[in-house]
Amino acid sequence: MRHDDGRKLDHKTLEAIRVRAVQRVMDGESPEVVIKALGMSRARIYEWLAAYREGGFDALKAKQISGRPKKLSGAQIRELYIWITTFTPDQLKFDFALWTRGRVRELIRQKFNVRLSDVSVGRLLRNLGLTPQKPLHRAYQQKPEAVKQWKEETYPEIRKEAKKVGATIYFGDEASIRSDYHSGTTWAPRGETPIIRNTGSRFSINLISAISPRGELRFKTIQGNMNTDAFLGFLKALVQDVGKPVFLILDNHPVHHARRVRDYVESLDGKLRLFFLPPYSPELNPDESVWGYIKYHHVGKKIINSKEQLRSTVYRQLRRLQKLPRLLKSFFGHPDFAYISG
Repeated sequence: MRHDDGRKLDHKTLEAIRVRAVQRVMDGESPEVVIKALGMSRARIYEWLAAYREGGFDALKAKQISGRPKKLSGAQIRELYIWITTFTPDQLKFDFALWTRGRVRELIRQKFNVRLSDVSVGRLLRNLGLTPQKPLHRAYQQKPEAVKQWKEETYPEIRKEAKKVGATIYFGDEASIRSDYHSGTTWAPRGETPIIRNTGSRFSINLISAISPRGELRFKTIQGNMNTDAFLGFLKALVQDVGKPVFLILDNHPVHHARRVRDYVESLDGKLRLFFLPPYSPELNPDESVWGYIKYHHVGKKIINSKEQLRSTVYRQLRRLQKLPRLLKSFFGHPDFAYISG
């Protein structure tokens, strides 16, 4: 789909669009959702947010005002937004697990060689529709030497063998998405805690997906719990859809090691091979980013009133992702995944 960049619009119309778009982001909407509704290229919304950060709404007027030049381009702000909303600081080799203003400031300095004050960083984050969150914690035990061996020895051998036999490498992962998951906060009068009205009941859906470094995505919704039958169904569909040898990299879920799974793989005579990440190493799997993106940018922004609505919302967004290979490729673009491209 071809996106407009606004150059064909008259100045006053474009000015009104800029102001309204930025206001919607300030009111809590995702920049990606806003710019999609306008039918313009993604870079535009981040350029407008950068202009607003430097000069307020006056900077969005048709006639450019004088002032300090932008320190971050629209493209840089878009990249920053994706990194903050998709990855945690420890995945990017920082010493802390939370995105504080100081961590974001350091990321900007290292990534773009631009120095901003804490105040400027805080303003930028607010203009992007981001607010401080209370994070969920996931503890995991990990052997650093196993991770090192995976990156430097095991995966390079997998990549070499895949190239030799003409196989496509996929990274797979399962996820459970709940109806009561909410991302972000909402503005409300001071002292009056906002209440999100739900149905009062909780429901969830289970899914499995696989993503390739070439920007290809395969997924399947699962009725009930993840089990051997469900996993085998996904494997069969994956092999059939890809139409060439598949090297699938997974975590160490017990289902992945089931005897029936091993028997099925062996029966394919090399059309499918399974490889396993080091234990407790989800940060090595780019498919985790798919679920993070769906939860944060879509499910977490909606009020879900039924299981069917949850299923259709997730399915629709995954189908949309399948048509965005450049976005899928961007999930591979941070340091923990550098080993994948070699």
